Amino acid sequence: MMRTSNPALNEKVFTAIPYHGEKSMTIQGTVNKAAVLLGLAVITAAWTWNKAQQPQAAIPWILGGLLGGFAVAMVTIFKKNWSPVTAPLYAALEGLALGAISAIFESQFPGIVFMAIMLTFGTLAALLVAYTSRLIKATENFKLGVVAATGGICLFYIASFVMGLFGVSMPLLHSSGTFGILFSVFVVVIAALNLVLDFDFIENGAAAGAPKYMEWYAAFGLMVTLVWLYLEILRLLSKLQSRR
Repeated sequence: MMRTSNPALNEKVFTAIPYHGEKSMTIQGTVNKAAVLLGLAVITAAWTWNKAQQPQAAIPWILGGLLGGFAVAMVTIFKKNWSPVTAPLYAALEGLALGAISAIFESQFPGIVFMAIMLTFGTLAALLVAYTSRLIKATENFKLGVVAATGGICLFYIASFVMGLFGVSMPLLHSSGTFGILFSVFVVVIAALNLVLDFDFIENGAAAGAPKYMEWYAAFGLMVTLVWLYLEILRLLSKLQSRR
């Protein structure tokens, strides 16, 4: 059974889609599509980076990018055969938000964005090597543990959002104290381990002979994890630098 905590890549994706004999999904094809999505995100992020040097200027881009990206993500998840169009659109919208968010962090902590980018791609490369060399194996117990931890983090974030509406702040999320930093380290680790589940899922999808358009969908799912990982690394670095 394939299992992943990424909402875009769950165990039923490759078995529930229609297949009409067209060319099959490949790992290399998925890698190429992921590179295209990353390129689009970088382009739009660079554009909003220059537009959002002040927080008040960044907010519209952040809200528009995140809300638009969420809407497109939902469409992509339910209309997988639209992913050749919706996946690039998602990447572009997320790039708008990430560029504005990054500009705010950079204004507060110069150099933090470069560090976060390097750590994100370094983590991606390290886990890809570990996965392909089978140093890390996506066993069922491993998958269950990561899924459970990811679900707990999601519930915590939802609770934090709801309590924030009533003016109550969750200290673990924003505190730069010891427990706040440890919490962020934990979240970064879980986000990184989700990459292993995504690699496993993509490999199994290619082996199952999923239709060609699923390369875009699988690349989209990988982007979802990378966006989360980058934001969590950015949050962790900001906590560490605020202690100096």
